[in-house]
Amino acid sequence: MSPKKIDKSSFDKQNRKSKNRAAEIANTFEWLITAFILAFVFRAFVMEAFRIPTGSMADTLMGAHFRLACRQCGYKYNYGFVPSEFRLPDDTVPAGNVPLPVTRCPNCGRYPSQLKCRACGIAVRMNWQQNDPNSNSRTARCQRCRRPLMTGEEMPVANGDRILVLKCIYQFIEPKRWDVIVFKNPPEPTINYIKRLIGLPGESIQIIDGDIYVDGQICRKPPKIQNELLMPVYDNDYQPVRPDDGSFNGHLWQQPFKNVGDSKWVIADSSSPTIFRLDSPADQINTLVYDTSIGNNFKATYAYDNINTYSYMPNCSDLMVRFESRSADSQGSIGVALSKYGTNYKAWIKASGEMVITKNKDGGQDEELDRKSIDLPAAGKTAPVKFANIDHRLIFEYGGEKLTVDLGRDQEGAGKIAEDIEPRVEIFGSGKLTLSHISIFRDIHYTKEKYANSYEHGRAIENPFVLGKDEFFVLGDNSPNSEDGRWWNRAGVANKGLPEYREGTVPRNYLVGKALFVYWPSGFKPFADFPLGIIPNIGRMRLIYGGSNGTE
Repeated sequence: MSPKKIDKSSFDKQNRKSKNRAAEIANTFEWLITAFILAFVFRAFVMEAFRIPTGSMADTLMGAHFRLACRQCGYKYNYGFVPSEFRLPDDTVPAGNVPLPVTRCPNCGRYPSQLKCRACGIAVRMNWQQNDPNSNSRTARCQRCRRPLMTGEEMPVANGDRILVLKCIYQFIEPKRWDVIVFKNPPEPTINYIKRLIGLPGESIQIIDGDIYVDGQICRKPPKIQNELLMPVYDNDYQPVRPDDGSFNGHLWQQPFKNVGDSKWVIADSSSPTIFRLDSPADQINTLVYDTSIGNNFKATYAYDNINTYSYMPNCSDLMVRFESRSADSQGSIGVALSKYGTNYKAWIKASGEMVITKNKDGGQDEELDRKSIDLPAAGKTAPVKFANIDHRLIFEYGGEKLTVDLGRDQEGAGKIAEDIEPRVEIFGSGKLTLSHISIFRDIHYTKEKYANSYEHGRAIENPFVLGKDEFFVLGDNSPNSEDGRWWNRAGVANKGLPEYREGTVPRNYLVGKALFVYWPSGFKPFADFPLGIIPNIGRMRLIYGGSNGTE
């Protein structure tokens, strides 16, 4: 073989390698460009990630917030972080610890009884019932210098939830009531908002005593959404470890359930304080009442918001009680009573094996609304009990059985509206009973004043708000702290040459998509001084439930 031929073969091999390498690089760039285009198309038309900047949808979706656990009872809750209260620009999340404002535990009612103002140095005795109701402040303030009061404790600020939004879905299907939607803010279309969809085109919407009415009929929430929107009033499993230390709604802590008359319930057993026990004759009814002068009341307060206006919030009379009951024999009975507008509704299990619901108006005779025969569990077996009076509907559950009574869907279906009458909660029973995991919840309550006792009523409150073609109405789940369709005072910006969009409405072509999943709740920091919460909070990853186009 000649040297000349060897040189040519070596050159051909080198040339082929160079061409292959160039083709590989070209293929890599082609793949990257294709992936970029697909990602861009996916983001633009299919799904996009958003971060929640504010607390208007709390606690369903949270903006930047303090992640808290009550130092007394251990109950976990969140409190919103508002940058302006710390003289920071909007949408700022500080990397380090910041002073914690005054908060109140939504379960035991504990809040600091006295603080020292950092600005003027005076000692301020805390009484959230005496703060300025017309203040737009997010925190309690010193009565002398009006600076925000802080607890003296410093904590990190957790980032807002990050969610996935299904885009363009509303080009193919109609939006559904109770969906959590992302849309362009009509007065400022460059800004995206997120709220819950309440009103659909052509409907007449009105907020009455915290409930939503569509065309004059109360609008009921689907079960999964209803469960998400329930808020704690009291959970007996969480009790203060130092009941004589600190302030619980302005006083020392006491068990808020009280015996009525000669009732024989044992509710203060030091060996098991979270358990209620009864040992009485089968024909003697024994009653416990929840005392709102001791425990949290039924006002539409939010642990996420400032305590400055708590005492001015309206009563919420849509309540639910649940617990677990164990009977030592088959002779006793167990039940719950909930009142609304002065009418008392009772639901109980008779020893004969019947579920019964009655109502009593103004102390008259009980009127039976419905009953159902069931198989009682064996003596000594535990059964869950739940009774709810929500959206003009009574739902009584015992074990796996359910009894439902529809009170009617017009405005006075549950009686003549009397917002000033505080609801009442009772638990009653006979025989030998043991109750555990006792808790009270209230429904979401859409408020009608913008700032507590300001008497500034919004849209769809005094009068029905009628939506036109392609118009939608939205509200925030954190109703006292949501800038939504009730309060928009500017017309929506439309394309050039088109008329402006009506105040208070979201036009169809401003719908961005449906919130689908919380893929990154505020994470945890690996250590205190680390600037980012990079450890995923897997337990809070969750679906965001939507609704239906019906009225329930």
